[in-house]
Formats: sequence, structure tokens, C-alpha cells
Amino acid sequence: MSWLRTILYQIVFYSGSVLIVLAVPLVAPFGQKATIHHAHRWARLNRWAARVFLGVTTRVEGEIPEGQFLFASKHQSMYETTELQLILGGPAMVLKRELSRIPLWGWATKLYGSMSVDREASAKALRRLMAEGKELRAQGRSVIVYPEGTRVTPGESPPLRSGFAGLYKAVNLPVVPIALDSGRFMPKKGPKRPGVVTIRIGTPIPPGLPRKEIEQRVWQAINALEPGAQG
Repeated sequence: MSWLRTILYQIVFYSGSVLIVLAVPLVAPFGQKATIHHAHRWARLNRWAARVFLGVTTRVEGEIPEGQFLFASKHQSMYETTELQLILGGPAMVLKRELSRIPLWGWATKLYGSMSVDREASAKALRRLMAEGKELRAQGRSVIVYPEGTRVTPGESPPLRSGFAGLYKAVNLPVVPIALDSGRFMPKKGPKRPGVVTIRIGTPIPPGLPRKEIEQRVWQAINALEPGAQG
């Protein structure tokens, strides 16, 4: 039954995703706000399909602060990449460069507001990331980043990628850490399972802290829901 539910979810979600992406050229001439609104249709499709076919819903713990922030989130599944866009009001995204190269979809993410980063984290890539972060800050956009750099399975707590500290310095914004446990129900491989995904919004951390301190505080906060974690 789990596999059947998973297959139905994938058919509905990916079919709808293709239609939404193909419609981007029709929406783009109306500007970024229209593009963001259109992209949120995709996020709502995922939310609806996950609830109807998989029995997956979301519980948000903590308060979402008002203002401009750098959101730093745990990353266990694709689920939070769309769900957090709805919950947080559409912050700009930090994406792997491979995703920005997907025809049409990559263009759509740029219209939405995104920065692309190379896995190698070369000096040139970090400088570009910092420059783009400063530009988004000047535009008044909040930014969301997944500082571990890739999806991890529940229980894994790898160190943060080096680019996070550079982005934190560049945007000079308070950091809101986000812990979650989506991987328990929406694993990358295998069937999905019904359940309630917990998304815990942490207390804002001020800008301007030394690299070692900000990395440690964010690492602890985004791993707050991992097995054995305190709080």
C-alpha cells in the first residue's frame, strides 16, 4: 500500500509540475511578484498531493519572525524545499548549480530569486555567492539556505559547508535556524509514509558573530530534532 500511495503521489505531483513549469513564460512578463505567486502554486500542489496521497501534513513549532532574515534549515527531503517557501513567505533560495542549469526550470528559479552555488566551494564560487547575497539583501529579500549542502538521512548531522559562513557575513542578517524531521516520512529512496512533519523555527541569531560561533550555534539548532538531541 505504501508503494501504491507513493506512485500515485509521484504521478500527480510530477505531472502537475511539468504543466506549472511550462506555464512560466506566460507568467514571467508580469514580473517577479507574479512569478513568486505562480511558483507557490507548485508548492501548494506538493502540499496537497502529500496530504491526499501520502497522509503527510506539517506542524510548525515556534514563531516565524517578521522582517528580513537568513533562514538556515535542515534538509532531509524535497518536501521542505516547497513547504518552507509557503511557510516563510517566499524567501530567495540558495540552490546547487546543477539545478540552475535545468532548461526552463533553472530560468524560472532565477526569476523567482535564487543564488546558485558550486559543490566544490572554490574561492571564485564563494565570492559570487557573497556578491549575490549582498544584492538580495539590498532588494529587501530574505534568503533561505540549506547549510549542510545536500539532503541527509534522519540521524545524520554533518558539519556545515564553508559557504554558509561567507553568506552569513555577506548578507549581514540575523539567522533563523530551522530544524525538521521530514526524512522520517519522505525519504529520498523507498516508499513514503504517512505522518506529521515537524518544522521547528528557532530563535534568531544576531549577525556579526565569529565564524566558529555562528556555525556551532546554527549546527546545534538545525539538529534539535535529531535522535538524542536536547530540546
